[in-house]
Amino acid sequence: MASFSSSCFLLFAVIVAVISWQAIASDPSLLQDFCVADNSSRVLVNGFVCKDPKVVTPEDFFLAAKLDMPRDTKMSKVGSNVTLINVMKLPGLNTLGISLARIDYAPLGENPPHTHPRATEILTVLEGTLYVGFVTSNTDNKLFSKVLNKGDVFVFPQGLIHFQFNPNPYKPAVAIAGLSSHNPGAITIANAVFGSKPMISDDVLAKAFQVEKKTVDWLQAQFWADNHN
Repeated sequence: MASFSSSCFLLFAVIVAVISWQAIASDPSLLQDFCVADNSSRVLVNGFVCKDPKVVTPEDFFLAAKLDMPRDTKMSKVGSNVTLINVMKLPGLNTLGISLARIDYAPLGENPPHTHPRATEILTVLEGTLYVGFVTSNTDNKLFSKVLNKGDVFVFPQGLIHFQFNPNPYKPAVAIAGLSSHNPGAITIANAVFGSKPMISDDVLAKAFQVEKKTVDWLQAQFWADNHN
């Protein structure tokens, strides 16, 4: 009987641990009405310290972002401009588990393959056409892709590599994306691999990509600009 009780307790503990892990696997849940980020605080926590509610104002929840205005894509080497509204720009987003982005695409422009380590993304096309997709994890590496037109919606699961490309050589495109974190993060694959500081050894990358080291050296010599602002 004692052995059976111990087994039941162990099973219960495992279930609680799994549920608890799931509960903290994303942005922390609110324990009060809001937790406006105090960006001036020197206290280091996993996230941002809350501002004293007594000094919170409506401005903490407001940003004149002008998301109705087109962004410049001419200076971008990849032909896109991502305007992200996250907790660093809007302190009231802290702990709310949500952020927003406007993405402008030049003709034949793209938001290159990247990943958001802390967020799922849902995207809708406001103007133009986009070819979008994401790739599943090893070992399948299956591509799920779709051509989106104005008003269409597509979801990119958290952490998976995804992209958007404007296939029209004459007209720009615009999209709005919602992300399930107040600070989703972004890792652009090419920038991270070939533009890291310090650089990854060309021996490592040459073997990983099955190319000659001079090809890796050429790629590392390029200017890997960020299309986020």
